[in-house]
Amino acid sequence: MSTILKPVPTLAGLQAQSADYQRMEKALAWLAERWRERPSLDEAAEAVGLSPFHFQRVFTRWAGVSPKTFMAALAHDEARRLLIEEDASVLDAALDTGLSGPSRLHDLFIAQEGVTPGDARRRGEGLELTFGWAPTPFGKGLFVLAPRGLAGLSFADEGQEETAFAEAHARFPAARWVRDDTVAAEAALGAFTGAPTPLVLIGPPFHVQVWKALLRIPRGETASYADVAAWAGKPGAFRATGAAIGANPLGFLIPCHRAIAKDGRLHGYHWGLGRKAAMLGMEAVEAARAA
Repeated sequence: MSTILKPVPTLAGLQAQSADYQRMEKALAWLAERWRERPSLDEAAEAVGLSPFHFQRVFTRWAGVSPKTFMAALAHDEARRLLIEEDASVLDAALDTGLSGPSRLHDLFIAQEGVTPGDARRRGEGLELTFGWAPTPFGKGLFVLAPRGLAGLSFADEGQEETAFAEAHARFPAARWVRDDTVAAEAALGAFTGAPTPLVLIGPPFHVQVWKALLRIPRGETASYADVAAWAGKPGAFRATGAAIGANPLGFLIPCHRAIAKDGRLHGYHWGLGRKAAMLGMEAVEAARAA
């Protein structure tokens, strides 16, 4: 599996990115709402209560690019959507966003049977799941591993760890949950440094179809909920598709962040608008660099 980021060779690298993300989360949510207005560095820094110098330094350290370049990457992504999905003219796309361009497709490796259907029906009774916390480029991550691969990845802000774990635990409350942060750290390194990471999809059949459909959206691109519904085999089932997207247990790796409203708005992300903008922006930066 490839990664949206430059390879991070050590856990310390992920810890640094995670800490910077926590500092930038409010800024990312603010930029996600206003990137079309192309706010200045001073405006963005003032909105989050930082000096322009400190804001620029921390943001660039986390993203690898300046806030201005990050917003341009979001514009690039939206322009491509307009040109391809809505058959907009180059002029219309340019007027709306200012940028356009190609992107690349990256695939994930999926294991379909991490637990048996019987295990799922029994809500995990007799199953051992290993969980733990580890740093990610998008803040603190909760990793859940089944015997055959990674079955859960969610994110939590400071103080929300118990809520995040409760949500994960509710999927298999009868399983034996064993905490091991060392195993979680190894999973984080595999997920975010390009090492192959088997992903276990555990859920109702239609949910699994939707999650697989999300993998059809290339990195650096987005698709509408209607597209995802059609790919999952149920065009028009927008409500059911939205519920399945919202129930995605593998944040970022199953890219539900790439599903957006038809009008291009970023909304409806379980782990917060700031994270959705962060993920899309980082992927768009990578795509622009590769073009």
